[in-house]
Amino acid sequence: MLRVKAGEVDRMGLLFERYHRKLFGFLYHMLGRADASEDLVQNVFYRMLKYRHTYTGEGEFRSWMYHLARNVLADHVKKNRHATRHTDVADLAEQISGGTHADERLQKEQEVATLHRALEKLSPENREVLVLSRFQELKYEEIARVLDTSEGAVKVRVHRAMNELKKIYLRIEN
Repeated sequence: MLRVKAGEVDRMGLLFERYHRKLFGFLYHMLGRADASEDLVQNVFYRMLKYRHTYTGEGEFRSWMYHLARNVLADHVKKNRHATRHTDVADLAEQISGGTHADERLQKEQEVATLHRALEKLSPENREVLVLSRFQELKYEEIARVLDTSEGAVKVRVHRAMNELKKIYLRIEN
């Protein structure tokens, strides 16, 4: 990123190759929508380019990147507060046909869907800290920099969020 900041804008392609999947995963787990997450990944990289002058090189690049991603996500949520989500029935019908493998796959997909519903019911703060720690596999130290808090506070938030997620998941599953 320091090279991009210095004017080697073509280096953004390398950063995109390295980080677009991780950003997509973060945004998808926060929103639950692939189409919107893809758009937001593009917005994050646009902002990286636009605000490259703000990157200091201190700390990890990923912390700065996730900080931008959080801002893009917050802007998106504010803008689309009243948008509704829908499930494509054709996708569900395709998953149902297909025998025992389909049954196993369907059960696994139902468990994943239940987990996503449980994640959606978490507060945005708890969901964010779990997505960063469990799905994006950031270290607590990095999360602390992204969230501008202490590492100890992150550990407590992750622990509490996991307990809340477990309660919600079990409630939905029953």
